[in-house]
Amino acid sequence: MRNDQVLILDNVYKKYRLYRKNSDRVIEAINPFSKRTGHEFFAINGLSMTANKGDIIGIVGKNGSGKSTLLKLVAGITTPTSGTVSVQGKVIPLIELGSGFHPELTGKENIYFYTTVLGYKRKDIHFIVEKIIEFADIGEFIDQPLKMYSSGMKSRLAFSVSIFIDPDILIVDEILSVGDAGFQKKSYRKMLELFNSGKTILFVSHSPEDIKDLCKRAYLLENGRIILEGKPDVVVDSYLNRI
Repeated sequence: MRNDQVLILDNVYKKYRLYRKNSDRVIEAINPFSKRTGHEFFAINGLSMTANKGDIIGIVGKNGSGKSTLLKLVAGITTPTSGTVSVQGKVIPLIELGSGFHPELTGKENIYFYTTVLGYKRKDIHFIVEKIIEFADIGEFIDQPLKMYSSGMKSRLAFSVSIFIDPDILIVDEILSVGDAGFQKKSYRKMLELFNSGKTILFVSHSPEDIKDLCKRAYLLENGRIILEGKPDVVVDSYLNRI
């Protein structure tokens, strides 16, 4: 990996086994010698790509084309069936907001827990925590257990934590609809700051204009493969012509 490279995917495959009925899955798990009723599905199919420091890469494609699976591979949420995913630096995924939170801990305790897991020292965390609490703006609920939160409050807290972690690579998957209208506007302004901060960003959006306006280059995915790479306007127009 060159000094300016932060991400390399080399001939990556991600295979799942699909079943018509859950009972077939259970039978096959209990008895691996039984007749195999499922069939293989490749969510990612021999995909290779690179990203350099400061790249803002848009990823487009129809539902089921492999976009979310690709982001999860880069984030380390899932692992490839074969091929290699090499990442340099801290990755923050804005994908499954709040997936690392514990329901019995308060909002504030979850912030401390999450930032500690990411390697922040105690003396550095306090300043970040205050910023997160102010941005999330959930009032006295910050000191209540997460299990008492509404889904909107959980999303607000998780989004706020993620954007103040200062990642090397930021992964964004259609998450700008969290919270009410006021919070959405505030979130969008913060995301624009991050897009202009020199971070490496992988951005999935169904908004053609956002891809064209925010990204420096783009990939078009189909059936788990990259079928086009280039300038965002060219890639987006090709995508729109296909749907």
